[in-house]
Amino acid sequence: MNNNPIGVLDSGVGGLSVLRELRAQLPAESLYYYGDGLNCPYGSKPLWKVEKYVDKGVRQLKKHSIKMLVVACNSGTAAAIDFLRNRYDFPIVGMEPAVKPAAIATRSGVIGVLATANTLAGELYRTTAARYADRVRIVPCVGTGFVELVEGDREGTPEALEAVRRVVEPLLERGADQLVLGCTHYPFLAADIRAVIASRAVDLVDPAPAIVRRVRSLLEEHDLVAQPGYTPLYRFFTAADDHYRKMLRRKSGFFDQ
Repeated sequence: MNNNPIGVLDSGVGGLSVLRELRAQLPAESLYYYGDGLNCPYGSKPLWKVEKYVDKGVRQLKKHSIKMLVVACNSGTAAAIDFLRNRYDFPIVGMEPAVKPAAIATRSGVIGVLATANTLAGELYRTTAARYADRVRIVPCVGTGFVELVEGDREGTPEALEAVRRVVEPLLERGADQLVLGCTHYPFLAADIRAVIASRAVDLVDPAPAIVRRVRSLLEEHDLVAQPGYTPLYRFFTAADDHYRKMLRRKSGFFDQ
């Protein structure tokens, strides 16, 4: 058993969608979150820069003796997961677009994958998509402006609804009945996406539950589960300013203990 924290890293606030699922499913585990903020978004930046930003965040979390790392950023995973696994000796979990559950659940045979440009260009996505390309039609689409809306705390605004409409309606017109949220920022826009979907039989596929299952499995495999009765701690770090740190805490839905 090990009471050290799990480190969770993202380019900004998007990884909080994973953090919240971790807290709900693993309530005894301490969670330390690093949301870059200063260099967000990662999705359109050169991969070597993203790798550098991610490593800086990991080094910050490593100072606090994390026992595991969750790279709660699809772009960060695409750019840096192999580098991180070669450099650090703790278990590392990355993000993978949830193509498999969408492919299993689709009724129309068409799934839309909403993600950043770096994620869609990454080897992990291309390999995963190729695995199911013979049984479903996969339509990838960059969620243009989505990350900036969430980072700007503008979910639920007319601006957000219009941005979502521009991206999602073409996917619906092509017959998609599954929308994979391939960026951890995108679940924050779920209400806006559902407003565009309206009464259509379309499902949103969030990868967070699968990530938590993988984290749980690795905790048990490496004997890293927190002791029963342990009171967990939650801390938030960022490369940005204190205002951003306060936004991280607020959008997480819980506070430092």
